[in-house]
Amino acid sequence: MVTAARNPGVSDRAGTFRRVTAGDEQFFSFHPKPLPPKPALEIDPDSQELLDSANQSLGRLDGITLLLPDPDQFLYSYIRKEAVLSSQIEGTQSSLSDLLLFEHDEAPGVAPADTRETFNYIRAMNHGIARLQDGFPLSLRLFKEVHGLLLESGRGVERAPGEFRSSQNWIGGTRPGNARYVPPPAHEVLPAMGALEKFLHNDPVKTPILVKAALAHAQFETVHPFLDGNGRVGRLLITLLMCAEDQQVMSRPLLYLSLYLKRNRDEYYTRLQRIRTHGEWEAWLRFFLEGINDVARSATDTTRRLLALVDMDRQAIHGLGRASGSALRLHEIAIRQIVFRIPEAAKALSLSEVTVANTAAHLVRLGIVREVTGRSRNKLFAYSNYLAVLEEGTAVET
Repeated sequence: MVTAARNPGVSDRAGTFRRVTAGDEQFFSFHPKPLPPKPALEIDPDSQELLDSANQSLGRLDGITLLLPDPDQFLYSYIRKEAVLSSQIEGTQSSLSDLLLFEHDEAPGVAPADTRETFNYIRAMNHGIARLQDGFPLSLRLFKEVHGLLLESGRGVERAPGEFRSSQNWIGGTRPGNARYVPPPAHEVLPAMGALEKFLHNDPVKTPILVKAALAHAQFETVHPFLDGNGRVGRLLITLLMCAEDQQVMSRPLLYLSLYLKRNRDEYYTRLQRIRTHGEWEAWLRFFLEGINDVARSATDTTRRLLALVDMDRQAIHGLGRASGSALRLHEIAIRQIVFRIPEAAKALSLSEVTVANTAAHLVRLGIVREVTGRSRNKLFAYSNYLAVLEEGTAVET
């Protein structure tokens, strides 16, 4: 039996810890106050500078999409990278290469459940973005839809996909009594999430978008409304909020915080817990804004590097002479999909498989793509240098 001796919080600014007795066990669950924080956030000059810099970094990232000949080609890649990173934070061992191979029915040596979870994340993200683009509001219903797709198959399928929890959950430990954090009881989830939904729509007060994203993500993690998948849905909330129609700050969802949160995982969890125990909203906001700056600048740099690589490879392809026409078209497929097979590419290009196979051989000789299966039939080709840029930071931790 684990018995807590005192309320673990020293500040009730974000909410209160309340003693719970369950059988012979006692623990403290947290009961969050609605947003925004009271007393109100104090944004000092350093934080304001961070906020201004983050907005500028987002603007530059959004602006670079104007340079992209086909933004959807890049979006395909970014969404998959985010899916891998967000899933890795939760302990999966699937890499970006694993995911791409899985999508083409090739995933040697990878736990199917890990890659399936990552694949589900893509489906959930695409669904959420598409719903917003169709005018559906950022809402509790949308969160449930996204969660339902996230846990539709694989691990977590028995954890009430698409439904708020009806029982107590906890973070860390084997039970509430030895957990690192215990969220509010199940009957408080819907009221807390309803208050969060109102805050997202500027009720009771209008809040700058990046401040709103920081507060909303932390509050979502604190409520922990689902039995499983809360971290991934909470990180998706940031992206969906940025793309919401009524307060859009990015024309395309190219900003994802999971790489920053993965690299700073311990501080991430510590900052969230310090909100609950000490009411340190300002410190969390600074951490969040530093992440926005870091990721936006990195994504801008990555996009420029990918553009330069694509341009260099196109110049090399032009040197093929008569074969360059079909090679450039196949190169476009490589940009969009990163990996491809001859039959599917031939169908997409309305060319014969023989022509596409010969064209792929040209790209292999130029060092642009490489065959990754080692087989003589049913070959799979990868845009290797492009993939290498995207894979930076996605290595599976051992």
